[in-house]
Amino acid sequence: MEFRYLGNSGFKISEITFGNWLTHGSQVENDVATQCVQAALDAGISTFDTADVYANTSAETVLGNALKGERRESIEIFTKVFWPTGPGGKNDVGLSRKHIMESINGSLSRLQTDYVDLYQAHRYDVSTPLEETMQAFADVVRQGKALYIGVSEWNAEQIRAGHALAKDLGIQLISNQPQYSMLWRVIEEEVVPTSEELGLSQIVWSPLAQGVLTGKYLPGQPAPEGSRATDGKGGADMVKGWMKDDVLTGVQKLKPIADEAGLTMAQLSIAWVLQNPNVAAALIGASRPEQVESNVKAAGVKLEPAVMKQIDDAIGSLAETDPAKTISPNLRDV
Repeated sequence: MEFRYLGNSGFKISEITFGNWLTHGSQVENDVATQCVQAALDAGISTFDTADVYANTSAETVLGNALKGERRESIEIFTKVFWPTGPGGKNDVGLSRKHIMESINGSLSRLQTDYVDLYQAHRYDVSTPLEETMQAFADVVRQGKALYIGVSEWNAEQIRAGHALAKDLGIQLISNQPQYSMLWRVIEEEVVPTSEELGLSQIVWSPLAQGVLTGKYLPGQPAPEGSRATDGKGGADMVKGWMKDDVLTGVQKLKPIADEAGLTMAQLSIAWVLQNPNVAAALIGASRPEQVESNVKAAGVKLEPAVMKQIDDAIGSLAETDPAKTISPNLRDV
């Protein structure tokens, strides 16, 4: 495993980070989830990412139980706040002071820890004044409940405004957590340059494009049983945007490139996002321990410029690049 600094800070995280979105507390049994976390620890992963909304708080509970007994100083725990939790009451959502202050306490209890290393705004809240949000985050940091602050799926303008307020308040906004993969490159034009300028890193989710970049989905053929595309608990909805024959055909062109590099298609895809110097970590999930053991081998892989060009040629115009695709919901319309 290799480790990278997160933003312009002295804080290091494992470049492969384990995330439990869409799996723990919902799609897989808790004992299997614990096995996946143990496989991550055994592989050298020290950084774990979750959110209060995952499985409506159950994912945090599962992760807290799985990490029980680990030396707290040797691991990094990230969580997030924004989306509705609990019964979904009028104040159970967003980035108001009330929701942030209540949510951090709930997360810490479920994770069985006194603090999280990184507390992230899961989306930008267009319904709450940014000053209110950042003041609440500053208070969370000053209370020792979080060491650093991050955001997720904020656009360049939102990151710039949040960074300025954080600086005024004396806290560090050091990361953004966007979707990023060979097929989804919307951060490259605006978010990455802004983040480089301000000293933020990316912690990227879905580097496998919901599993499509593993190559297991073939054009003109039904999805394999047990795959995310057949999951009725939410997985199928997330992956359906990629389940088009032109995309699946383009993805199959990556197989000889991966073979030549001595990698699986999944390892190639994870290694690809890590070639971006603004990316501090790639998030991987797992429903089986073997998936962790395989995908973690992308750590430390260096792809030559010729290989990167081959990948660009294979994917071509299939990749989404429009920075306007980073959109925050308006909670007042919900």
